[in-house]
Amino acid sequence: MQYRTLGNSGAVVSHYALGTMTFGAEATEETSHAILDNYVAAGGNFIDTADVYSAGLSEEIIGRWLAQRPGMRGQMVVASKGRFPMGSAPNDVGTSRRHLTRALDDSLRRLGVEQIDLYQMHAWDPITPLEETLRFLHDSVSQGKIAYYGFSNFLGWQLTKAVHLAKAHGWSAPVTLQPQYSLLVREIELEIVPASLDAGIGLLPWSPLGGGWLSGKYKRNAPPAGATRLGENPQRGMEAWQERNDDPRTWDVIGAVEGIAADHGVNASQVALAWLADRPAVTSVILGARTTEQLADNLAATALELSAEESLHLTDISQPRVGVYPYGPKAQEQRSRKIQGGR
Repeated sequence: MQYRTLGNSGAVVSHYALGTMTFGAEATEETSHAILDNYVAAGGNFIDTADVYSAGLSEEIIGRWLAQRPGMRGQMVVASKGRFPMGSAPNDVGTSRRHLTRALDDSLRRLGVEQIDLYQMHAWDPITPLEETLRFLHDSVSQGKIAYYGFSNFLGWQLTKAVHLAKAHGWSAPVTLQPQYSLLVREIELEIVPASLDAGIGLLPWSPLGGGWLSGKYKRNAPPAGATRLGENPQRGMEAWQERNDDPRTWDVIGAVEGIAADHGVNASQVALAWLADRPAVTSVILGARTTEQLADNLAATALELSAEESLHLTDISQPRVGVYPYGPKAQEQRSRKIQGGR
C-alpha cells in the first residue's frame, strides 16, 4: 500500500480507501467488521462513509468497530458526508447551516468520535448560498468537530468557486473532491481534473470499476444474473445496462483491460484500479465490497505495476468523447465558422 497526502493537507492516507455503502445493507455487521479488519491488515487507513448509507447504519457499524478495537481510532482517517435527507422535514436536507449542524452532530454520535477527519458535502446544493456552507465548514474546523472538508459530485466551476470564496474570506480551504471516475467515465478530465490540480485538491474516485463493468464478469449482450456488488438483485445498479452494452467503446475498453490482465495473470479489476490510482490529482481510490473475497480481489491491485506502454494503451482506448459544444472538433469547426462570419 502506498500513502499520499490528503489533497493539500498534511494528513496521510492509503492510496486505496474503503467505501462502506454496503455496510448494513448488502453486508451484515459481522461481514462489515471482517472487511474492515482485512482492509487494515493490508495497510489501509482511510474509511469513507456517509450519513445516508443504510440510513446511518453504516456509520454506526464503523463506530462499533472502532470502539471494539482500542487504539484503532488513532490509526484511521475517517471520512463522512452530509447533504441528503435523513428525515422528512423541510430542513432535513441540503447544505444550510441549519441542516448541517444537526447532520454533523448525528454523524459524530453514530461514529462515536469527537472529530471527523474529512467531512464532505455529498453534492451541490443549488438553494443554499455557498458562503453559508463554507462558513459552517470553517466554523466546524475551528471548533474541532472536523479536521478537513471536501466535496463530492461538484462540477469544475462549483469547485473553483468554493476554493476562491474560501480564500477571499480567509476561511479554511477544501482539500478533496469525490467524483465518479473510471476507465469508462473520464469526462471529469475536461474541467474537474484541471480545476483540482490548479487548487491542489485531491481526487477520491468512486465507482472505479464502472459499477462492476471493469471487473471482467460482464459479457456482451448477456445481462448479469444473480448477485452483483450491490446485492442479490441483479437489476440494482443496472438501470443503464442496455445503453452501456450497446456502446462499442465499452467493449473496446473491457477488451484492453482483460488483455493486460491476462498478460499479468491477474483479474481485470486490478488492472482498472491500478490505472486509476496513477491518474493526475488522484489521492485515493475508493473500493466498495460486500464480501471479504471482493475486497481481497480489489486490494491485489496494490501489488500491480502497469508499464508505461500499458497505461498509455488504456488511456488512449478510453478517451472521453467531447464532440459536443463547447468541446471537441465539432465545436472548433463551429467557432471557426463564427469567427470567419464575424460573430
